Amino acid sequence: MIRKATLLAALLALTVVATAPGAAAAKSAKAIRQTVAVSISSISPQVPTAQTDVIKFTGSLRNDSGAPQNGLRVRLRYASQKFADRAALTTYQNDQNPATLWGIGSQNSFMDVPALAAGAQARWEFTATPVQLGYRSFGVYPVAVEVIQNGVQVMTQRTYLTYAPPTVPKLPRNKLAIALPVIDQPHRGTDRDAKSGAPLFVDDKLSQSITGKGRLADLARIAQAAPKAVTWFLEPSLLDDLDAMKNKYRVKVKGKDETQEKPANPEAANWLTTMRTALASSPVVAVPYADPDVAALAHQGLDTQTGRAIELGRQKTAALLQREVKTNINWPPAGMLDADALDLLSVSKDPVDTVLLNSTNLPPQPPVPFTPDAASTLDSVSGPITALVADTELSKLFEPAAPTSVLLSTQRFIAETAMIAAEAGQTSPRSLVIAPSRRWDPNPTLVNALIRTANKLPWLHLTSLESIKQTKLSVPRAGLTYTDQDRKEELTAKYLDPIKDIASKAQLTSLITEAKTPSSFDAAVLRLTSSAWRNSTRAGRAVTTQVRAAVAEQTEKIEITGAGPSWTRTLAGSSGKVPISVKNELGVPIALYIDVTSNNPELLQVDFPQDKPMTINPRQSGMVQVQMSAAPGTSGDATVTVQLKTSDNQPYGKPQRLTIRITGYTGIASVIVGAALTVMLAAVVMRVLRRRSERKLAHAAKTRENENV
Repeated sequence: MIRKATLLAALLALTVVATAPGAAAAKSAKAIRQTVAVSISSISPQVPTAQTDVIKFTGSLRNDSGAPQNGLRVRLRYASQKFADRAALTTYQNDQNPATLWGIGSQNSFMDVPALAAGAQARWEFTATPVQLGYRSFGVYPVAVEVIQNGVQVMTQRTYLTYAPPTVPKLPRNKLAIALPVIDQPHRGTDRDAKSGAPLFVDDKLSQSITGKGRLADLARIAQAAPKAVTWFLEPSLLDDLDAMKNKYRVKVKGKDETQEKPANPEAANWLTTMRTALASSPVVAVPYADPDVAALAHQGLDTQTGRAIELGRQKTAALLQREVKTNINWPPAGMLDADALDLLSVSKDPVDTVLLNSTNLPPQPPVPFTPDAASTLDSVSGPITALVADTELSKLFEPAAPTSVLLSTQRFIAETAMIAAEAGQTSPRSLVIAPSRRWDPNPTLVNALIRTANKLPWLHLTSLESIKQTKLSVPRAGLTYTDQDRKEELTAKYLDPIKDIASKAQLTSLITEAKTPSSFDAAVLRLTSSAWRNSTRAGRAVTTQVRAAVAEQTEKIEITGAGPSWTRTLAGSSGKVPISVKNELGVPIALYIDVTSNNPELLQVDFPQDKPMTINPRQSGMVQVQMSAAPGTSGDATVTVQLKTSDNQPYGKPQRLTIRITGYTGIASVIVGAALTVMLAAVVMRVLRRRSERKLAHAAKTRENENV
């Protein structure tokens, strides 16, 4: 017989939906459930193991109405029939109709509550042994606490009790891997403000997230308490943003073309230090930088971005955590990918050999009546890939959809994992994976309690994610199931097409440099491809506009001087060399080719072979002399197109049209010289003739003079 205990003043409670037959009873039930709350605060021990264990159930009842409540009774409901499978657990939990509790057993124990004043609360307590509850074997049993008023059932609170006596044979100890994500959305577009050089943020949301009860602050608390077997997925651009906040930074003012200076944030440095210390010995996987939408990139022709994201993610995370990190495990957005995305991951420079997936992405085929092993194998263009499938129900317990107590979640976790261990036909350990949603907002108290519970249950062995491999226990699966709806969830072609153009131009800013160092826009472009923009494309497009402007500004720092319709260059004569100058305003040397093409080949020919690229030092100009030849007798204007090209012959910037003025001076000069020579010759002849005539006249005069004498 279950012993009844005295009702005492106590604590907080949880209201549960209820129904009762009859119009009057229904009206009364509605009123009471709006004003009275019941909760279960403890079950001790949580897992009884012997028939004589004394199990204590305690909780509270609170009157939130504005008037005293009379005729209240608290009753413990239980059944000696254990749940048959995990589906029965879910059905029991989802059915919150108090009337259905009558079907779980006939034995009960109750306690009458004296008149409960407005705002008052009373503590209830029941004790029992497994023998008294009718438990005979290992299993999970339903337990509930209901509230009755004047004989009408008005409210219930359901939970579970796992009875775990020794079994023969001994239960298998299943391997359990817990994957916890630290993933956020990008908070910067370009790395730095072009004017001040300070880090430039599009918002200041991280300041709130890393302090108090902020999401990232909660994740840090979990990291500090979690055992070393828990595997952590860290998003590098988040670490990168927080590292930038350690110094003065600027934030764009919403709706205005201006920025606001922010002081260095010491909390950012503290958060990074906390995570670095807490995870020093834990398995850490670096998510590709900015968490790109890999499936969308594969489908929209941005293949190279995935490999760069993996590489940059490893570099940034390792530098900021000051340790080596893994990149061979990929957890795609929503845990969903298709064969195209899988192939893209497998052929990257840092190839992925393991993927963590949602259960709907890789279902068993045919369906099985038990919990399948988490590990399976997929085929990719690079060979076999290990697929780890997260258990949906266990993962939901780490991230409940509605507020719940730690006790109820823990009891459900114990029940679920016990049911898995006791499933018929399972004599060898299987593998289980827990993975809450990637941008979750966790309750540290709940998560830490669940992890502690997992670490002490005798039918579980907590292990790292990487230790789980496919075994002979793995079940056949249907292959990657990726629906049309999954495709609709991706970043669209309309969103990604401008980014494709930006990525191409950003890459040129690297290829034009002499050293060919990685583009300074790699991180910015990857932020534009983040899966965070799936549900926020407007914000993503705003950041895209900012990055596009920055890339254009960078590109324009290398330009042909004197380009434009008002500028002309003169070709003196029918052939000659025309100078073309290029200015480099970057802080690094560049190497480029200059391609010059005549737009009027019938008037003007260009002969400018360039065997090797021209190098121009930082903030200097370089000049080439381009041989040009005009058609005979030509004068006037012709045009040429000048295109700068990188050392691997890719066009850089927009082509520029130059006007070449052909003067024809060589032909005109011949006419002028010929005419001048003719005039000079005529003058000489006239002078010779004049002098000869003068001599004849003088001689004649002298002869006459002699004759007269």
